[in-house]
Amino acid sequence: MKNIAVILAGGKGRRLNSDIPKQFIKVAGKKIIEHTIEVFENNNLVDEVCIVCNAEYIYLMEEILTNKKYSKVKKILKGGFERYESSLAAIRAYDDGEEKNIIFHDAVRPLVSDSIIVQCIKALEQYGAVDVAVKTTDTIISISKEKIIESIPDRDSLYNGQTPQGFKFSIIKKAYEKALLDSTFKTTDDCGVVKKYLPEIPIYVVQGQSDNIKVTYTEDIFLLDKLFQLHSISGSSFSENYDRLRGTVNIIFGGSYGIGKTICDMLKKEHIVYYSYSRSTTNTNIADHKQVAQALADVYKHEKKLN
Repeated sequence: MKNIAVILAGGKGRRLNSDIPKQFIKVAGKKIIEHTIEVFENNNLVDEVCIVCNAEYIYLMEEILTNKKYSKVKKILKGGFERYESSLAAIRAYDDGEEKNIIFHDAVRPLVSDSIIVQCIKALEQYGAVDVAVKTTDTIISISKEKIIESIPDRDSLYNGQTPQGFKFSIIKKAYEKALLDSTFKTTDDCGVVKKYLPEIPIYVVQGQSDNIKVTYTEDIFLLDKLFQLHSISGSSFSENYDRLRGTVNIIFGGSYGIGKTICDMLKKEHIVYYSYSRSTTNTNIADHKQVAQALADVYKHEKKLN
């Protein structure tokens, strides 16, 4: 069965407040999307890579492919305004009547491991749809429009979804065909389309990793760079480097959400000392050097060291 990885790079980076989409920002010596492409390029089970890009920035993608030779990248497609339109672009481009596996992945999840990709592809030998997720560490609440708590689901059964998401081509194609007939169709991910329109299809969940994070906000760029540094220390994932952090004092800026929150959760679980600062919890703006200096001074006052 042919395995095709579709890297979804259609975002415009509005939440990042950047002149260019976040996938084209350079981190650890390369553009984020270059890191992502290389993971799939180097995976032995992936036969082909397709990139779905916002039409305004295809020229940037072409520049990358001109300068770097990725032998598995065979297509660059124009993405749509909504995420599902980008998925549809890939589905239509590969609709040749032959069964295959199609693996969708966010361009801004560059730390996805080879192991996760392999597990997704192996799972497709038995299942028609595969998701990746990690167990949630927070209590999830459901609230009303008036911001009153309506329910608190049992955390034991709750997981945070990641990518990649893999599918037998015939299944994801059929799910979207049904979805497009629904005038109320709305979705944020491809497994959601299968779940709603082909409920008889079981969706298997592969265990994700805490460092398979998605870049969303400005602070995430700085934290992603640090994660790449940790990877380079031993060639392993962040979760395998805890021993190097024991006895140290760690300061996380942007620790209330995204990558920063993920790092804080991992440090807390391992009983490693850390302090979290963010605009929402401590009114600390990382762009203001005086506020950063004050945060460092406060930590030093308590711990008598910064390392």
